[in-house]
Amino acid sequence: MSESKKTIEVKVERTIPAPAVEVFDAWLDPKIPGNPWNMAEKLLLNPHVDGFFYWLIQGTSHYGRFTEIERPRRIQHTWMSRSTSGEESTVTVTFQKKGEDTLMTLVHSGLPDTEGGRGHEKGWNFFLDNFLKKFTEASGEKA
Repeated sequence: MSESKKTIEVKVERTIPAPAVEVFDAWLDPKIPGNPWNMAEKLLLNPHVDGFFYWLIQGTSHYGRFTEIERPRRIQHTWMSRSTSGEESTVTVTFQKKGEDTLMTLVHSGLPDTEGGRGHEKGWNFFLDNFLKKFTEASGEKA
């Protein structure tokens, strides 16, 4: 009997009080507090199409390859970790102008329907909340 692997998708959005190009650049800059790369214990990051990343956080390794980079609109990369059961999943981040702000949408698709896979929703919400905080504190707004 073959076991079919059910997958899920996580979608997280935040409105960031900054122009899309600034938000895009900050998301890929490991020096900027709030993005996931900034919190790495160890990081190898080459944010170009076919560039790889290795990201270690809380003792868990994550790997991926950038498949699309369209500044300032879209970033897409693969994502593998223990929480994806070693399967490749896809993270797509889009940056859409919304007045003077940017609607940032992160969609993580192809995640296994397991506790580890579902846990990505909490993780991405954590990072996007912290990333938003970086911009709201800089502009004096409250998140």
